[in-house]
Amino acid sequence: MTTTDATRAEALDDTLSPLSLKRVGIDTYRENVAYLHRECDLYRAEGFQALSKVEVRANGQRILASLNVVDDATIVDCQQLGLSEDAFEALGVAEGHPVSVSQAEPPASIPALHRKLAGERLSRDDFRHIIRDIAELRYSKIELTAFVVGCDRGELDREEVFYLSDAMSRVGRRLDWHEHPVVDKHCIGGIPGNRTSMLVVPIVAAHGLLCPKTSSRAITSPSGTADTMEVLANVDLPFDVLGEIVRTHRGCLAWGGTSELSPADDVLISVERPLSIDSPGQMVASILSKKVAAGSSHLLLDIPVGPNAKVRSMPEARQLRRLFEFVAGCMGLTLDVVITDGSQPVGHGIGPVLEGRDVMRVLTNHPEAPMDLRLKALRLAGRMLEFDPDVRGGAGFGIARDILDDGRAAEKMRAIIEAQGAKPFDPDNPPLAPHSFEVLAVADGVVTGINNLQLARIARLAGAPKAAGAGVDLLRRIGDPVTRGQPLYRVHAAYRNELTFAHQATERDPGIAIGGPDEIIRLNVEF
Repeated sequence: MTTTDATRAEALDDTLSPLSLKRVGIDTYRENVAYLHRECDLYRAEGFQALSKVEVRANGQRILASLNVVDDATIVDCQQLGLSEDAFEALGVAEGHPVSVSQAEPPASIPALHRKLAGERLSRDDFRHIIRDIAELRYSKIELTAFVVGCDRGELDREEVFYLSDAMSRVGRRLDWHEHPVVDKHCIGGIPGNRTSMLVVPIVAAHGLLCPKTSSRAITSPSGTADTMEVLANVDLPFDVLGEIVRTHRGCLAWGGTSELSPADDVLISVERPLSIDSPGQMVASILSKKVAAGSSHLLLDIPVGPNAKVRSMPEARQLRRLFEFVAGCMGLTLDVVITDGSQPVGHGIGPVLEGRDVMRVLTNHPEAPMDLRLKALRLAGRMLEFDPDVRGGAGFGIARDILDDGRAAEKMRAIIEAQGAKPFDPDNPPLAPHSFEVLAVADGVVTGINNLQLARIARLAGAPKAAGAGVDLLRRIGDPVTRGQPLYRVHAAYRNELTFAHQATERDPGIAIGGPDEIIRLNVEF
């Protein structure tokens, strides 16, 4: 706020009584929203408009918020200012506390945004100014959308992707673990059941490498790593507690929502997800900025390729790999990219409890453990172990297999679970949702294809991840022979309505194709 604006705001505060803060129970998903009554003296005196940015001040704290105007006094009356859940938490004062409101100064980076929308190439300083304003919540949802769409349609060149990644990594917390190497693993997503991180981390940590793994919760998928880990242990922990766990056990598996690493990324994601925008440049910036801010020196990146994955072809995967490698090199991050088979889900379960069952069965060498999940995790863990300068190239897989087979990985996972706060969980009797039905094969033949997107949608309709025990238990994989009436998968739901929604979705499209052996989709992927 400029000196003139501050003076004007103070003068207005002297003439108008402060408003009383009211907590409006609305989840606005990572956006601060304020609510004023249309007949409020302040609203009429200031000439506010709906969706304009306002500054809210109380007890020495200040936040920026988008204004909504209401006519219903049961939401807020003329003496109140309402705040959404996110805004109320950010301001940090009690309900009923006096608050002052004024118009906010437009973000200083708006001219740079306009130039990007006009198709211009932005400088490093331009991106730094834009990202700082975004992280400080100075952009409205409309302005955020303009930036996301402008970068998507404008096709950022590789230097701009680096500028964006670097700017995002420099806003918020930056960690230094005071040792080298610090390793991490990330998958670009899109494959149900792909819980390899929960196997890779204990294997790598048992070897002795430092692997502080913070993960996201599901936004549009049936489960994220944090959702699955949450059925085994607490994942929402203070950062100093996580730091102590990492130093003691060489790894963690926690939610990254409270870490304040690359906070602008979380704001941008709140716009990208509803728009289904995940351009290569924004994907690279999102992933690498978080890893660099988290203090990682070495990253293993999994790019699955398949007809229903984020990346549909090998040429597209190679192009994305080159972009990741260029930006990582500019940011001083050692990167190993692995292109994997994304033609079908990994493991048997899709949903938090089902995926947790699969992970614990692999860790304990259970006879019913999904072999595809085990093998993929070993390949990825082996590549990560080769970040250790004392491990010869090509020797990592054997070391990883030994750590898993002799129980060291399971022991390390149990230690991490206990440190984070263990929850009771029996992989032989997992707490599945109570209602279920099976989807049956309609003909004799061979499973020729599995639609990742449809199975993920069915699992979400059944209630995952909100209902941890809901989801899909996959019973057949590509190449498996089936006979008419044989179950292909089982759907678990917490409530009958959700069971009905999931059942209707399977009737429209079961997500599994049956045909002859010559119709099986085969992908050439590189390990």
